[in-house]
Amino acid sequence: MSKIFTPTNQIRLTNVAVVRTKKGGKRFEIACYRNKVVSWRNQVEKDIDEVLQTHTVFTNVSKGQVAKKEDLLKAFGTDNQTEICKQILAKGELQVSDKERQSQIDQLFKDIATTVATKCLNPELKRPYPVTLIEKAMKDAHYSVKLNQSTKQQALSVIKLLKDSIPIERAKMRLKVNFNGKEAKKLKEKLAKMENVEVESEERDETEITLVLLLDPGCFKEIDSIVKSETKGGAFLEVLSYKEVVLGDEYI
Repeated sequence: MSKIFTPTNQIRLTNVAVVRTKKGGKRFEIACYRNKVVSWRNQVEKDIDEVLQTHTVFTNVSKGQVAKKEDLLKAFGTDNQTEICKQILAKGELQVSDKERQSQIDQLFKDIATTVATKCLNPELKRPYPVTLIEKAMKDAHYSVKLNQSTKQQALSVIKLLKDSIPIERAKMRLKVNFNGKEAKKLKEKLAKMENVEVESEERDETEITLVLLLDPGCFKEIDSIVKSETKGGAFLEVLSYKEVVLGDEYI
């Protein structure tokens, strides 16, 4: 579908991707730019004007049939075209050809594998895996990509899946925590007991404790929250490194 004309205002729509949904027994469609729908869903693209060809809800994009106001109110509870377009973008089905769909699947598969390779390593060698090895492991595990989920969400699912077939774990973050006061010892014990957190080193004097922690990056927000609440802002956190890996050639 290369060109579409709407009979009401003769706006020429080119390079169209149609997103469709059914609600209240009726079909609603919006006209979008190709390659922008997935970017919007992955929160890469933030500007709705870069996604929508027009802020108009149709019953049939190719025929230029615009949805009636009463049908929009009944189905969506509003007649705000932009808000309805956002709802359809979020949950609607992207209409693409088989060739386009396969191309999207192949690209998303590679993006997921790249994200996993970037975030993970072989825990036995402390070295990252090449993307090609991650792709092979995903294929061996028969992983099927989901076009309606972000790359990051699927990468986290893939990491869990691959643990059954290869030694793999999230690369550790190294974090320095400096705090003092009467609650210092209690806070140190609390952090040390956290899952996926390892105390690498500790320095202390009469009133102050400095810890260097190795942790799963997913624990950072929880640690930041605990430290701030326990010390009422009296602690200092410093990220020393985002990845704890052995330097040298990649594991092949």
